[in-house]
Amino acid sequence: MKKLIVVLMLCSALTAVYAQNKRPNIVVIFADDLGYKDCGYTGSSFIETPNIDALAKAGMVFDNAYAGAGNCAPSRACLISGLYTPRHGVYAVGSSTRGPIEKMEVVTVQNTSNLASSFVTVAEALKAEGYNTAIFGKWHLGTKPETSPLVQGFDVYIDARKSNPNKKWGIPEDPKGMFTLTNEAIKYMTAHKDDNKPFFAYLAHHAIHGNHEAKPATLKKYEAKGLDKKTALYAGCTTDFDETVGMVVEFLKESGLDKNTLVLFTSDNGATDESPQEPLRGNKGSYYEGGIREPFVAYWPNKIKAGTINHTPIINLDYYPTFVALAGGTPRQLDGENLMPLFTDKSKTTSRKAIFWHFPGYLNKPVIRGRDKIFRSTPVSVIRKGDWKLMLYYEEWINNGGIKNIANNNAIELYNLKGDIGERNNLASKNPKMRDELLKDLLTWLKDTKAPLPTKITATNKPMQGSVSDDDE
Repeated sequence: MKKLIVVLMLCSALTAVYAQNKRPNIVVIFADDLGYKDCGYTGSSFIETPNIDALAKAGMVFDNAYAGAGNCAPSRACLISGLYTPRHGVYAVGSSTRGPIEKMEVVTVQNTSNLASSFVTVAEALKAEGYNTAIFGKWHLGTKPETSPLVQGFDVYIDARKSNPNKKWGIPEDPKGMFTLTNEAIKYMTAHKDDNKPFFAYLAHHAIHGNHEAKPATLKKYEAKGLDKKTALYAGCTTDFDETVGMVVEFLKESGLDKNTLVLFTSDNGATDESPQEPLRGNKGSYYEGGIREPFVAYWPNKIKAGTINHTPIINLDYYPTFVALAGGTPRQLDGENLMPLFTDKSKTTSRKAIFWHFPGYLNKPVIRGRDKIFRSTPVSVIRKGDWKLMLYYEEWINNGGIKNIANNNAIELYNLKGDIGERNNLASKNPKMRDELLKDLLTWLKDTKAPLPTKITATNKPMQGSVSDDDE
């Protein structure tokens, strides 16, 4: 009898180990400043991305995928925390008052540059479920010891260069350190492929953020096509990055890990104005589609049907609950949703009614077809509900009568993205019913999240000049 009990206990233990091993590995390939239109499969007219295009054919493409914010740090804070910007307070890089102070018409909300250690990160949540966790590349959520990724849930943190990573690297065959980071990630996955624990590998590239670099041969190829040096360098950097995507996928296939590994490919925000995103409006730093809509592919052989397209709007806050659900855990109260039902059935959709953005600050330098001729963005909150998108601009809202003068103050922009993906036709005055419905939902969300709002300039309350970081233009 005792022997039988021991055998049963051993079987139970082996079953538990087997079940743990069946939980998928998770790999996130996260580009920096890669615009929606910068991939071949999304319609780029001059950039070649054969590996990303092949991944799109082998997986599920989401053509309404969004970043949590219009530039680097806040978008990454949303991904890592699973929370909207009002909850974590990271709105920009360094300062939320960037640009000519005399042109700012409201007082902004103070920015925080660090993701506070009080937040339970996606890495901490996965680690609690028995995952090995590693980040390769750009953290961008704090340089203090208490905000390091090593105390925010990651077992391993490797970066090719941590100080001023956006200056020229000067290594011809390793532009932006992208090949070093990729090889380190592959080395890590190789070391852990036979572990009893699955792994979470977050490959957060510095490419294709400026300063742009490309391998000499890649640059020469684009210059031979007649592109000017600046455009050829942008395209070359993107094509070299594409090669690293192929390296990861090839490794997963050759090692057999692909059968039990979910791979997500996407970017942190839109492209800089070096790469026009037409028909999308705007670029990085704005909250038009060109600033926040991202390429997105989910790949998992035999789990996710190849060659499928999902039109459901999603946002990078959704990755956290998706990963925790795959790990068998119960996600904390987060702002995102589990995407796994959508990955396995393209007819599925999320349960939420809308997606939101809140940026209560200023970013310097205008974007292509932007609203403002000085700033990429002035303080704004945004809602996307179905095919409709509403933008609430606080300068006009605060200084020109708010809701009482909504018909005349130009504080609201309303677009139907189904028929106007380029956001050229503002329907705020033509469809007041839809305008008021979305505005009500947005104001309710701002209240529910306790979102701090810009305020009116007074004699004792004026905008304070912020710094412009060369780490994130």
